[in-house]
Amino acid sequence: MDRIELRGLRVLGVHGALPEEQDRAQPFEIDLDVEADLSVAGASDHLADTVDYGAVTAVAAAVVGGERFRLLERLAERIASQVAEADPRIRAVTVTVRKLRPPLPVDLTSAGVRIRRETTTSERRRAFLGLGSNLGDRAGALRTAVAGLPDVVAVSPVYETEPVGGPHGQPAYLNLVVELSTYLSPRRLLEIAGQLETAAGRIRAERFGPRTLDVDVLLVGHEVVDEPDLTVPHPRMHERRFVLAPLADLAPELVPAPGLEHASGEVRVVGRLDDDERHPPPGPEREEETCL
Repeated sequence: MDRIELRGLRVLGVHGALPEEQDRAQPFEIDLDVEADLSVAGASDHLADTVDYGAVTAVAAAVVGGERFRLLERLAERIASQVAEADPRIRAVTVTVRKLRPPLPVDLTSAGVRIRRETTTSERRRAFLGLGSNLGDRAGALRTAVAGLPDVVAVSPVYETEPVGGPHGQPAYLNLVVELSTYLSPRRLLEIAGQLETAAGRIRAERFGPRTLDVDVLLVGHEVVDEPDLTVPHPRMHERRFVLAPLADLAPELVPAPGLEHASGEVRVVGRLDDDERHPPPGPEREEETCL
């Protein structure tokens, strides 16, 4: 397994079995070896495709500086468990904890422990994201967003669609659906969606208003999420033809024909993104499609 090596994280913490160690901070040094598949990041050069070591070190530092333990073994175990939860792509973590200048009657530079813990192996899940744009360079915004997504395995044709809801007089949208094969959670996918929207200059002025980029988490395997800012499956996807039509191109078994027929909004295929030529959807090619 590939490995990210993080060395020499120094944090003050209150940890120790001796009475004099339990009321004063001491310096600790942490080394982390994070095992994960780094091949996707090696090919894409995108930060979203790898484990964020800044986030990993922040998790470790928070444990050392924010909790108290008597034994280094327990401190290392806690760091390992928290780091393993920081990213679902992490397969194993090795944690080395050193107490610098330990209070011993001998000249000892440091005392430490090292542990390795494997995470519970999770399966990749089939996830679908819906993307749309109706301001500025619509095709360019979609192309940039697709390039910034991790774990992409297929991209639908591009549809031009009439706006559904929102203020009158909006420009038409370009919409597509992207399929992922991913370990990422719905929450992490939502975070990535927000980052892509911000990078595209989206301004949230009004509900269902025009936008440079909209990225919705539609489905993530069989997972069900019902939280104030995240609902999976997407609660309105089965009402919208601009979602169901491109989704049917990638996963027709997920879109019953009556559902597509009764969904709202007019759509028409206008082409494909350049990157989509590597992942053609199932079914015969449409003669009217062009490369956007």
